[in-house]
Amino acid sequence: MAINFRKHPNGWEYRIRITDPITHERKERSKRGFRTKPEARIAAQELERKLLSGLEMNDDILLKDYLPEWLKEYKEGVVRKNTYQIHERNINKHLIPYFKNMKLVDLKPVTYQKFLNYLVDFGYSRRTVQIIHGTMRSAMERAKINQKIEFNPCDGAEIKTQKKRRSSKEDLPYIPSGRVNDLLKAAYEYGYIYYVIFKILVETGMRKGEAAGLQWTDINLKEKTINITHTLHFNAKTEEELFGDTKTYTSQRTIGIDNDLVKMLQFHIKWQNQNKLALGDNYAHSLNLVCSRPDGTHLTKSTLFNAFSRILKRAEIDPLPIHGLRHTHAVMLLEAGASMKYIQERLGHKSMQVTSDIYSHISKKLEQNTLDKYEEYKRRMRE
Repeated sequence: MAINFRKHPNGWEYRIRITDPITHERKERSKRGFRTKPEARIAAQELERKLLSGLEMNDDILLKDYLPEWLKEYKEGVVRKNTYQIHERNINKHLIPYFKNMKLVDLKPVTYQKFLNYLVDFGYSRRTVQIIHGTMRSAMERAKINQKIEFNPCDGAEIKTQKKRRSSKEDLPYIPSGRVNDLLKAAYEYGYIYYVIFKILVETGMRKGEAAGLQWTDINLKEKTINITHTLHFNAKTEEELFGDTKTYTSQRTIGIDNDLVKMLQFHIKWQNQNKLALGDNYAHSLNLVCSRPDGTHLTKSTLFNAFSRILKRAEIDPLPIHGLRHTHAVMLLEAGASMKYIQERLGHKSMQVTSDIYSHISKKLEQNTLDKYEEYKRRMRE
C-alpha cells in the first residue's frame, strides 16, 4: 500500500494505491480539498486503517443498491415468504424513497434517528415503525459483519411516542356488534361468495389471507373446528406459489366454530357441489378452496377490497379495512366475557402482550360499562 500527496490550487489531495486481495487488481483511492497536508495525511491514515482492518474498499455503495442485494443474498429462501415480502415492502416503500442516493458509509445514527422520527410524525403506528426499523437494523448489521461499515448506525435508535394520539376508533377500526348483521345482510345481497368469506372472517377472527386460503381439508364439521396452517398469497404467479406459511408459527392454530357457522358451511358445500357438476373439468378441483369463485379459483385481493367497500356503503357503515373484521371478532369475544389469553390463542398472536396492547382500551371500556350498570342497579335497589 502506497500513499502519495499532491497540492492543488484548492487544497491538498491524498492518493492511496492498493492491490485487491481477491482479484489482485491494483486500485487507487483518492480525495482532495484538504486545507493542509497534515489534514490530508490524517484522513489518508484513517482510510489506510480501514483497508488494513478488512473493510471493503468501495465506499461508494449506495443504500438503494445495497438493501435489495442484502434482501436477495441473505433473506431469500431463509425467511418465510411473507416475512420476505415485508422486508421488500419496507425497502421499496420507506427506506429507498427516504434515503434516496445516500451512500452506505454516510448513514450516521443522527440521520437514522431523524428517519424514525419522520415515520412517527407522519402518522405510522409504533408497531409499523418497529417493523421498518427491524428491516434496516438487520441489513446494517449484515453490512457491519461483512465489514462494509464499521458500526451499525441503527444501534441505540429510539422510537418516540406520537405527540398526538389518534382516537381509539381510528386506532382500532371495527364494526359495533349491533351492526354485524347489517354487514352480513348487505354482503349476501351483494354476492353470495362475499357473504361466505366475510361471515367466516367476522366469526373466526382469521386474517383475510388465512380465510382466502382455507381448504375443505382444514375444516372438521363434525368436531366443529378449523385448522389454520397456511395462508393464500394473492400475488402468486403460479398455483405452486399460491399457498404459503402463516404470518408466524403461532399463527398456526386450531379454533372452534359455532353451530351457526357450521350450518352455513354445510349449505356452502352443496352450493359448490352444484358448481362442480355444472362445470366439470373446468372447475378448479385441485385448489379445494372454501372461499372461491364459482369456478373454484381463488378470490383476488382487489376484488375483495372493492366488494367490501361497496358492502360497507350499502350497509351504511363507516369505511374500514377488511382487517377490521378481525378486530370486530375480538371485540365481540370481549363483550361475551372471553379472556385475553383465549383471544390471543384464537387470533394466533405471538404473545398475550400483543393482544393486550391492541384491545386493552376496549376491555377497560367494557369494564367501565359494567360498573356503570352495577351502580345503576344499586341505585334502583335503594329507591
